[in-house]
Amino acid sequence: MSHLTPPRQLPDIAAGADPDADVTPDAAETPGDTAEAKPPEQVSTEEAAASTAGKSEAGSTEAPEPDAEPAAETPKSTETGATTETDATDEATETDETPEPDAAPPSDAPPPPSRPGWFGWRRRYPRAAGAVRAVTSVLAAVLVLVVLLVPNRLDRINVESFLRLPVEAIFLAALLLVLPSKPRRITAGVLGVFLGLSTILKCLDMGFRETLARPFDLVFDWVLLSDAADWMKDSFGRTGELLAVIGVIVAVVAVLAVSALALVRLANVLARHRPMAVRTTLVLGVAWIICFTLGVQFGGVTFATKGYAQYLANRVQYVRDGLGDADVFKKQMAVDAYAKTPPSQLLTGLRGKDVMFTFIESYGRVAIDDPTMGPELDKTLKEGDARLKSAGFAARSGWLRSPVTGAGSWLAHSTFLSGLWIKNQQRYRTLTTSKRATLTSYFQKTGAWRTVGIVPGVRKSWPEGKYFGLDHIYDSTHLGYEGPYFSWTPVPDQFSLEAFQKLEHGKKNRGPIMAEIILASSHNPWSPIAHTIDWKDLGNGKVFYKIKKEGTNPTQVWKSAKRVRTEYRKAIQYSLDSLTQWMQRYGDKNTVLVFLGDHQPVPTVTGGTANHDVPVTIVAHDPKVLDRVSNWGWTEGLKPADKAPEWTMNKFRDRFMTAYGPQSG
Repeated sequence: MSHLTPPRQLPDIAAGADPDADVTPDAAETPGDTAEAKPPEQVSTEEAAASTAGKSEAGSTEAPEPDAEPAAETPKSTETGATTETDATDEATETDETPEPDAAPPSDAPPPPSRPGWFGWRRRYPRAAGAVRAVTSVLAAVLVLVVLLVPNRLDRINVESFLRLPVEAIFLAALLLVLPSKPRRITAGVLGVFLGLSTILKCLDMGFRETLARPFDLVFDWVLLSDAADWMKDSFGRTGELLAVIGVIVAVVAVLAVSALALVRLANVLARHRPMAVRTTLVLGVAWIICFTLGVQFGGVTFATKGYAQYLANRVQYVRDGLGDADVFKKQMAVDAYAKTPPSQLLTGLRGKDVMFTFIESYGRVAIDDPTMGPELDKTLKEGDARLKSAGFAARSGWLRSPVTGAGSWLAHSTFLSGLWIKNQQRYRTLTTSKRATLTSYFQKTGAWRTVGIVPGVRKSWPEGKYFGLDHIYDSTHLGYEGPYFSWTPVPDQFSLEAFQKLEHGKKNRGPIMAEIILASSHNPWSPIAHTIDWKDLGNGKVFYKIKKEGTNPTQVWKSAKRVRTEYRKAIQYSLDSLTQWMQRYGDKNTVLVFLGDHQPVPTVTGGTANHDVPVTIVAHDPKVLDRVSNWGWTEGLKPADKAPEWTMNKFRDRFMTAYGPQSG
């Protein structure tokens, strides 16, 4: 065979045909040839050449070079007889284009591939496929706009928040339009993941503002996520905790994936419609500049916004401030007015007294001032005053401003005891690893008191306890309690106080005691709640199993903000009743009680107020103890007046030590 003669085309054998029978070439392979086909043996060299030339003109724009090797034969399907056009299929998939459904393919074109995109569904239902692509593109655009516009506070989310033009969307479009194909897709994917991460951060901000009235701290707040998991377990059981953790992980992965896919989708749409996209981006850019310059507003909301960029800038600054705060705090720690005071001159006004510093969890100003809770709590405080007076005690009350709200009790406790403003986890860790003296450690330093801690909320190792100068610590496992948990609270307040009486205060022939006591029954979620019973019936605490069954289910309570507030108020009343009853029952002429709230409750209870005030009260039997603070201007009784002095919580330590030092006596 001459090298100029095209290879003979082997005929297709129809299904069921006799393979030995003569088969004529497919007429469709030689368009326009209507002459009777000749047997292969009778086809001349000239006719074969003409046939090959006809195919080249019909299927290609270039003729093969005379000296080129024969082209590889295109395989045919033994079932359909259709040739496989790989390049055409890949191109169609890459550009995501579908032929017009009413356009008939050219008579000389090969049959379409059998399974293009979406497993062949796009080819079979082109109109539906087009609609799906359009809807997907619109949803991707909406998702990106929502991410850019959504506030990081639940109370600011409204319709007007999303009726704005974000400059960040215009910059994204411009960036994706100028990039080549592959870098465009990579950039879109990376930026999509970044948008997803910022969405997760905004969700964390929303949650933290609902509980702590502040945004999430990217540097120091990760440890609080484990506390949130513990809260879920205590509130809804281990199954609830597990489901919540799994749900969070799935949600995070889904947000990142969907955000990346959405931005890649939009990048492809911009590339396919580049001329229109360029014009639209330019128009929107000019419109944004004009509206921003003129301050155009709709419904009181600025239309042209750069809120997302400002949010990121604020978060970066928040991190920088947190990191830079370490040096500032170290300088503050070095200043201590009593660091060089001889032990013999410390707290001389309280020598021989039993002093109790008692924190009531979440006992905030809202419990007293709120019109829906105030009347009931006022009744409880009056009853407490009556109990104390009947036992010979008097009280003075004021206000302290806590560094935290909603949660973070340990930050408030360390602020109160150290005389420093402990507003974040970094400061707390720095403080508890330093030599800075606390109010409790100064009692220990004198050698005149045995210092103990009653901390029923501690269920793990607590190495910080030694820092606070406590000779002995009784956690939830050392109080003798064998009853049930009440939500987060391992031990009811009444039992904790009774345990203190048995383990320390009630011992005979003992010396003075300084005790730090944490009453945790009023800890969120405030359901179910214990109630006071006869102190003789407390026993080992098993009596509380019946009381817990009578309580409310936290799942049902938290469906209603009104019920949450009611249960919160009842929890505070229980803590106050337990404390005043203990003083009436076990207090004596040498008992001095200082009790306070550590922070305000969550915004569900406070209504989102920015007030961080908590009540603080000093109770004593000896009039001389209260005489030393007569110049403080505090209110008589357990309820501080509205106009009573308001101090920041870190100011209490030094004022207390001054009042009960030799210079005040």
